[in-house]
Amino acid sequence: MVENMTNLDALRKLVNNMAAAQILVVGDIMLDRYFYGKVSRISPEAPVPVLHVARQGRMLGGAGNVIRNLDGLKVKTHLIGIIGDDSEGSIVTTMLDSLQHVCDPADGLLISDRPTTVKSRFVASNQQLLRVDEENKRYINADEEDRILAKIKSHITDCQVIILSDYDKGVLTPKLIREVIDLANAHGVKTLVDPKGNDYSIYSGAYAVTPNRDELSKATNNAATIEDGEVVNAANKLIETSGIQNVVATRSEDGMTIVQGRGKDHAQRPVHIPTEALEVFDVSGAGDTVIATIAAALAAGADLVEAARIANIAGGVVVAKTGTAPIRAEEILERLTAQHEDDKTLDSKVDHSPTMQASIAQIKNWDEAKRQIDEWQRHGMRVGLTNGCFDLLHPGHVQYLHEARCLCDRLIVALNTDRSVQILKGENRPVQNEQSRANVIGALAAVDMVVFFGAEQPEQDNTASALIEYLQPDIYVKGGDYKLEDVPEAKIAKSYGGEARILSLVDGHSTTNSINKIRSYSA
Repeated sequence: MVENMTNLDALRKLVNNMAAAQILVVGDIMLDRYFYGKVSRISPEAPVPVLHVARQGRMLGGAGNVIRNLDGLKVKTHLIGIIGDDSEGSIVTTMLDSLQHVCDPADGLLISDRPTTVKSRFVASNQQLLRVDEENKRYINADEEDRILAKIKSHITDCQVIILSDYDKGVLTPKLIREVIDLANAHGVKTLVDPKGNDYSIYSGAYAVTPNRDELSKATNNAATIEDGEVVNAANKLIETSGIQNVVATRSEDGMTIVQGRGKDHAQRPVHIPTEALEVFDVSGAGDTVIATIAAALAAGADLVEAARIANIAGGVVVAKTGTAPIRAEEILERLTAQHEDDKTLDSKVDHSPTMQASIAQIKNWDEAKRQIDEWQRHGMRVGLTNGCFDLLHPGHVQYLHEARCLCDRLIVALNTDRSVQILKGENRPVQNEQSRANVIGALAAVDMVVFFGAEQPEQDNTASALIEYLQPDIYVKGGDYKLEDVPEAKIAKSYGGEARILSLVDGHSTTNSINKIRSYSA
């Protein structure tokens, strides 16, 4: 156990060290569009479903998704790719600009006469009905190759790893791949490749490739890749025939296999890593997460097996999400901490902490709450939000929150901060501080998340309007004798297409009455 805990500590240190790393990503950047809605009838024009679109979403795809994952890992990233001189290219640029750890994205995006690659997915009840691809897959021309190579040369001395994100959209030509790998090896920089096609000899000299089970089979004349030994044999064959140094084979529910080529004296033994996935909702984008995390860990000082172990954890996290959701460094650290705690409890007769954690809703900041809400909504869940001081919890609160929860699949309670309550109720309130109130309200079965909000000064907005506008829940619920048109939060909810409801409170219960009764007893 001591050795295992030491290894976990080492992996945590590597994850924290990723923030000091620099990585260069070269490849096919694209825009992913999503159209979510419901199907209730078949078209009279043709035997096809009619999708009533309720909302739309968009995100960076291809190499852009690799970059999103690196940004979540807090890695300083340089990117080089091609976009079109079109509105979609402008959207890609804007989205890259919003990432915190990408260095001057506009400098790395070359404008081409080719259109920006766009993939549009139409989804009903979490089922994809259709995907429409808008793309030009021809190879870039010689001038564009030279411009990309010049940019790579300007960044290569700053980076520890280069990722070639090959989606077969024409950016990574055989000539460019060859020159990049040779240049990287000359500078002692590791090259990782997310490969395409069956001829991996074009990646000769690369430090590692990350094929999935099917890609590995196709690259080795349809060799069997089901059992551990079969994957090892296919990877060894690939190394011998292609000149690639190492293979990290991703195997879905069977985890990963790392096969390293011959070093100075002998090849190292293959390593099989079991899956870390607790539940699988969507495997799309998991390959991007894996290669980004391996690259980040290598750049932070990990060896290939350590990097693969961290990437395996990251892959297990993202497949439990819907859509191409990126990994975050905090999520890997949380999983490593959980493993550490599991090891420690082997020597303990009773450990109540997991029970306590399971029974209290998580307290999130605004950004964390937004990510969680987006995730719930991608799963098709209806998210509700209500707000209040909830100073001394009474039966009226419990009944109200139960009724609010019945209107949605997940309920968020926005809780006024202590200063916000003072502005509303006076300097003697709240009776309980915000952390205590959050713990009490979060212990109710109806509540799934708690978020703080509120003004710091009397002249500031003390409503939950800004929070609702940022989080965009599906339904906003307010308790009391109000008219919807008089509730500013309701207006915000309706402005983005959400719903608002007023629920009556149970008569005879209020925090103020409870406080006055306590004071009368003490007098």
